Amino acid sequence: MSVQTPPRLLDLAGTSLLRDDASAISAVEDLPTELFPPLFMEAFHGRHIETLKAMVQAWPFVRLPLGDLIDMPHVGPLQAVLETLDVLLAQKVRPRRCKLRVLDLRDTGQIFWSMWSGASTHGCSSSGMVPVAEHRSMTQEPLASLEVFIELCLKKRTLDNFLAYLIRWVEQRKVSIHLCCKKLKIVSMPMENIMKVLSMVQLDCIQEVQVNCAWHLSTLAMFAPLLGQMSNVQRLLLSPILVSAFEEQEQQRIVQITSQFLRLHHLRDLCMDSPSFLEGCLDQMLRCLKTPLDNLSITNCRLTDSDLIHLSQCPNIRQLKGLDLSGVTLTDFSPVLLQVLLEQVAASLQELNLEQCGISDFQLESVLPVLSHCSQLRTFSLCGNLLSMTIMEKLLCHTT
Repeated sequence: MSVQTPPRLLDLAGTSLLRDDASAISAVEDLPTELFPPLFMEAFHGRHIETLKAMVQAWPFVRLPLGDLIDMPHVGPLQAVLETLDVLLAQKVRPRRCKLRVLDLRDTGQIFWSMWSGASTHGCSSSGMVPVAEHRSMTQEPLASLEVFIELCLKKRTLDNFLAYLIRWVEQRKVSIHLCCKKLKIVSMPMENIMKVLSMVQLDCIQEVQVNCAWHLSTLAMFAPLLGQMSNVQRLLLSPILVSAFEEQEQQRIVQITSQFLRLHHLRDLCMDSPSFLEGCLDQMLRCLKTPLDNLSITNCRLTDSDLIHLSQCPNIRQLKGLDLSGVTLTDFSPVLLQVLLEQVAASLQELNLEQCGISDFQLESVLPVLSHCSQLRTFSLCGNLLSMTIMEKLLCHTT
């Protein structure tokens, strides 16, 4: 027979309060801090709208992590929170207990809610979560601005109800709301809608950009000025870029795109899948890199001899930890080009991917000496190349 854990007094107190919204609202000012999160969760899921509003006005934490609680079909509780934030932003004097400065709509609050609900106490970080110590000057300051963090995955042709509502809300309050996004992922959405959403976002907050859909070069050129404003981007991933074979404006668009790399002063990881526009033009992009890269991936495209030469000469690849050229046909290249490239990264390279490159026994044997000097190399993938057992045995001798 199973024995159920009896409810805690804290839980019983919260449940009792929510039976009467009027009592809950009147008790908020004197509510113990540790009762706020579990009571807020109950009120949010139970859609006790007036109680929610009262609790937001007295929220005793800097951050309100709401993302894990949002139920898409029911936007009423979210609307209640946003309406209360409007009230707070309009007030000249902030309520005594309210410390709220950040509304977090990402799915990052599990630890916070489980810690305060008693579900888990292991590995909980209190950074940014603990109640701020009472300070007279702080409690009197108005809430002049609010940071709102969101995860952006643009994967539909139109905005979903939640995002559309949020964008309208931010648009009407651009002076006081800073909409921040650390990671931007674009799967499928018309450029017009993408630009509308990003016009509401603090672009210098974005640290990672993933474009997981096939764009024409003209579309990427339209997006490029926005990318240039994402000055703190550390990781950039671009999926296939389609190029018209006889497009007169192609070269101009390549310049529009590559010139934006001049503004990316924190870029560390650059991954480009099927960037056909780079054939014969790789040097244009490499010249615009401002920082040493940790990882470079250029896959499933054609490169010229001059592209590999320029890649070898680029000072910003000399600290590479990962190099991925899978799907780049190297069959007709002189092995000297690959040898020189590997010499430039030998001191730091940890992962090397040359899958499906059409590498021959002769080419691989030519680079074996430099591979033996890649002292940090942990992963070397050659899948999809027609290599003999003899050359593979030689490879093992040089790298183990």
